[in-house]
Amino acid sequence: MARVLIIGSLEAELGAAARIAAARGARLAVAEGAAAGLARLRGEGADLVLCDVVHDVAWLIGQLANERIACPVVACGRPDDAEGAVRAIRAGAKEFLPLPPDADLIAAMLQAVAGEPDRPVVRDPAMAALLGRAEQVARAEASVLITGESGTGKEVLARHIHAASRRARGPFVALNCAALPETLLESELFGHEKGAFSGAVAARKGKFEQAEGGTLLLDEIGEMDPRLQAKILRAIQEREIDRLGGAAPVKVDVRILAATHRDLAAEVAAGRFREDLYFRLAVVRLRIPPLRERREDILPLARHFAERYARANGLPPRGLSPAAEALLLRHAWPGNVRELENTLHRAVLLAEGPAIGPEAIDLLDPLPAARVPAPAGQPAGPPQQAAQPVSALVGRRVEEVERDLIIETLSHCLGNRTRAAEMLGISIRTLRNKLHEYRAAGIAVPPVPGQPPCALPAG
Repeated sequence: MARVLIIGSLEAELGAAARIAAARGARLAVAEGAAAGLARLRGEGADLVLCDVVHDVAWLIGQLANERIACPVVACGRPDDAEGAVRAIRAGAKEFLPLPPDADLIAAMLQAVAGEPDRPVVRDPAMAALLGRAEQVARAEASVLITGESGTGKEVLARHIHAASRRARGPFVALNCAALPETLLESELFGHEKGAFSGAVAARKGKFEQAEGGTLLLDEIGEMDPRLQAKILRAIQEREIDRLGGAAPVKVDVRILAATHRDLAAEVAAGRFREDLYFRLAVVRLRIPPLRERREDILPLARHFAERYARANGLPPRGLSPAAEALLLRHAWPGNVRELENTLHRAVLLAEGPAIGPEAIDLLDPLPAARVPAPAGQPAGPPQQAAQPVSALVGRRVEEVERDLIIETLSHCLGNRTRAAEMLGISIRTLRNKLHEYRAAGIAVPPVPGQPPCALPAG
C-alpha cells in the first residue's frame, strides 16, 4: 500500500486525484501547503508526494534535499499551465500530472512507488512451493532474507509476506540501500534531530520509525557500508535506533525483511559483510529462482504485463500470438521478470492489429555463448551467437564499448537508473558517475522517466 501525501486543497481537482489514489489502495495524508507538507514528511514520511503547482514546489524539493529526505515529488496542475509545469520539472519534480487527473496515470505512479500490489503470478511448481513457504513463515516475526538474481521479484515477494503477516494492517516501508549515498542512507534509515547536520532545521523520523508496527524491507542490503551494518545489527538486537544527533535511543517495533542479489555468505567470507548481521537476517532464507529456471511462469507473466500496460496506456487489450509466445519461450531472460516486464511494456506500445506479434517483441541481444534453456524434458539447445561477435569489437577502445553497453541497457530499461545498474552488475553510484561523464562529453543520455531529455536525474 503506497503512502501518498497530497499538498493542496482537496476541494479542487486535486481532490479527484486523491479519491482515485484512495480507490487504488493508497494510504493518504493531506497538507494545505508546502511547509505543512514538509512537516508531515519529517514525522510520517511518504512514498509519493502530489503537490499542486500553486504551492512552492521548488522550495519543497530544495528542503527535502537539504534535510536528506528522499521522496519523489509529482507536480500537479492544469495542462494549460505550461510555465508551472516547466518550473516544477526544472526544480526536480519527477513528473507533471495534468488536472483533472487520469486514473490510469495515477495507477501507474502508485505501482511505480509501491511495486506489484497483487498476489505474485505463479504457475511453475518450484515457485508455487516457494510461495507456500513464504506464506507459512509470514505469520511469524522472524527476519527473512530473500535472495535471487536482479529482476526476479524480491520486493514483490516481500510485499506478499507482509500482506500475509499479522502486521498487514501496519505500514510496509521499503528502502533500496544501493540507491542512496551513505550519508543520505543513514538519515533515511534512522532519522535525525534538529541541528544534526547543516540543513537539519527540524527533527525527522527515519524508515525504522515510519515502519512502526509494520514491516521494513532493506532491499539490496549487500551494498550497505559496514558502518551502517553495525547500526542495523543493533537495531535488530535491541529493537531501538539512534537518530543522527540524538541524545537517547528510540524504541521501534518493526519486522525486518532483507533482499539481495549478492551471495552474502561469500561477502562474509570476503570480509565485506558482517557475519553476525548475516545470521540475524537469515533466520529464514528464501531464494527466488531466475526466470530461466521457472519457464512455466513466462507466458502467464507475459499475459499479466500485457494486460496491465494496455490498461495503463489506455490501449485495447491484446493477446499474444503463437509466434510471439514461441519467441518469448526461446529467450534466456538474463534480466529475469523485470526484463520480461519491460519487453511487454514496449510490445504493448508497438503492437498493431488484434494481437501482439513477434514484430513487437524487442528483446535484449543475447550474451556471447549464452545457452538457451530448453523446455522441461528436452536437452538444452546450442549456445547462441552474440548479435555482435567479439571480433567486431577489436580496434575499439574499452571505454567506448562500455559506454555503448551502458546507454543501450539504460534505453532497454526505459531510463530507469536502478534497474539498469542491477542488469549491468554495477552500483547506482557508479552508473550515475558514468552518465555525468557522458553528458559532460556531449553524449545524449536516456532521460529519467517523467523528466524531459534535458533534465538531469535527481540524486
